[in-house]
Amino acid sequence: MYEQTYPSKRFHNTLSFLKKHVGTEEAILDLGVPNPFSKIMTAEGFQVTNTNGEDLDLTFESVQNSAADVTTAFEIFEHLVAPFNVLRNIPSEKLVASIPLKLWFSSAYRSKTDPWDRHYHEFEDWQFDWLLEKAGWEIKDRMKWTNPVRKIGIRPLLRSITPRYYIVYAEKK
Repeated sequence: MYEQTYPSKRFHNTLSFLKKHVGTEEAILDLGVPNPFSKIMTAEGFQVTNTNGEDLDLTFESVQNSAADVTTAFEIFEHLVAPFNVLRNIPSEKLVASIPLKLWFSSAYRSKTDPWDRHYHEFEDWQFDWLLEKAGWEIKDRMKWTNPVRKIGIRPLLRSITPRYYIVYAEKK
């Protein structure tokens, strides 16, 4: 992962947003396998446990059985067919989640070699808000940012002005 590019801006913004809402004394369940960002969280003093790579559309016992204070999900829900199910089963009272936003000028991402690296959903912000609300969460804070690329062309120009990432802090209703 990230052999060609390292998402410095995304990681910086995500970490700043996380620090704003979560203390290092709070235990975190991070949805997904250990990854470069979960390592950054640990290095910053957060207590992080990851799920085990199970298909969270089909089985979410590791989520249900977690005693974590906070659940994080950074670019996870777009990979699920039914993110509502896991969202409803998160026992923690706090959620910090980010998604890549749907871009009108670019089709949904799909790796042709890795079936786990595909986006079933690419949300608009209002769709993600609605999903969280229906799943029993109340959004307390949100942030968006762009993801410029160092290329020349119309799509790179649009990426420099169109928000690509959306992050929320939510609490259970």
